This record gives sequence, structure tokens and C-alpha cells, in this order.
Amino acid sequence: MPAEAVCPLPEPVPSRRAVLAANMETALNAVWDGAPAAADRIAVVGGGLVGLLVAYLCARLPAAEVTVVDIAAARANLAQALGARFAQPDAAPGDCDLVFHASGSGAGLATALRLAGEEAIVAELSWYGSGEVAAPLGEAFHSRRLRLVSSQVGKVAPSHRSRWTHRRRLAAALALLDAPALDLLLAPAIAFEELPAKLPSVFACDSDGVCPLIRYPAADDIH
Repeated sequence: MPAEAVCPLPEPVPSRRAVLAANMETALNAVWDGAPAAADRIAVVGGGLVGLLVAYLCARLPAAEVTVVDIAAARANLAQALGARFAQPDAAPGDCDLVFHASGSGAGLATALRLAGEEAIVAELSWYGSGEVAAPLGEAFHSRRLRLVSSQVGKVAPSHRSRWTHRRRLAAALALLDAPALDLLLAPAIAFEELPAKLPSVFACDSDGVCPLIRYPAADDIH
């Protein structure tokens, strides 16, 4: 690895929490793409790891009203611990100034479009791979002049690209991990040798851990 690609951990950030760095970098880039402002009403559809980190960053804006929208009620405690509200899709607030979509599903995208207010932005963070997703671009999409924009961490957001390198963005993401509340996003560590038995529960849809951790054996333990 080239030396310029290495970022030292900030002193307040423990190595365990630093595993969130790549996801925080994705969330930071998404916030730059969406450009939320103080006092905005913001919805984040999809309470997975990236969605919760986006909500965490937006909730730090003065007077912002941030709601995590997810079908899993178990995400409510996590959202509230990170400073955001929580709602299931049918009870989510509408007329939002900005909506982030991170559920990875067509139903979630439809919810995000429904919650967006007049001339609002819907920032699409989900990765669908080679799959196709139906987007409801009829109904009020045109009459409300909504804007559906993509966000992808591979490039620094256009608003910052002329001044920020990937390394500077990663260093900023690491610095943003200084909050102990973010430890709630980490599941208990699984020993490497236990992975064959544990992986089914890690990949289960109802898994409690937002970010699974793997504890690799130390060099002295390898024979």
C-alpha cells in the first residue's frame, strides 16, 4: 500500500469503532451530495448502517428534523440514540426538504419519492448491482418537480471535488467517528474460527448486529 493512502487513527477513535470508516466516508459523501441545511426536514429511508450514519450526520445540523424510516421497528432505538426520530413508512412525515434513500429496495425508493416535498431532492444511495428497480415516476413526480440524484463514494462529491482528495475525505470520516454513541452500530466480535457456524445468523435479515465484527487470530496464535 502506498504511504499516502494510509491514514492514522485519531486518538479518540478506538480501532474497534474504526471499522465504520468506509461507511462513514460513504455517508459523508452522500451528505455532500444531498446538501442538507439547518432546520431542514430530512427523511432517511433505510435504517441500515449507511442510512443510520447519514441520519447521525444530518441530526447534528442546528434545528434539523431528521427521521429514519424503516420497516423494522427494532431500528427505532438506534435512530434515537444517534439523535434522529424514527417512523415506519406509513407513519413517516411527508413534505420533506430532502430525502436520502438507502433501503436497497424498490418499495423504499417509492417511499422516498412519496415523502419528498415540492422541488425536493431524493438522494439515491442504494446499490442495486445488475438488478433493475421500478421507480414510480408518474403520479406527482413531475408536478412536484422532484429531483432524483445518485450518490456514489467512488468519486468525491462535485461540491468538494476541486479541493478534496480521497485521503482527505477518509481522514474526515475517521475524525467523525469520535462519538461513543456510534459503538451501538457494532455487533459483538465473532472469532474467525467460528465464522462457518455464525455466518447464517450474520446474513439473516433479522440480525441484531448492524455491523458484524470479525476477530482474527493474532500472529502468535497461528500455527
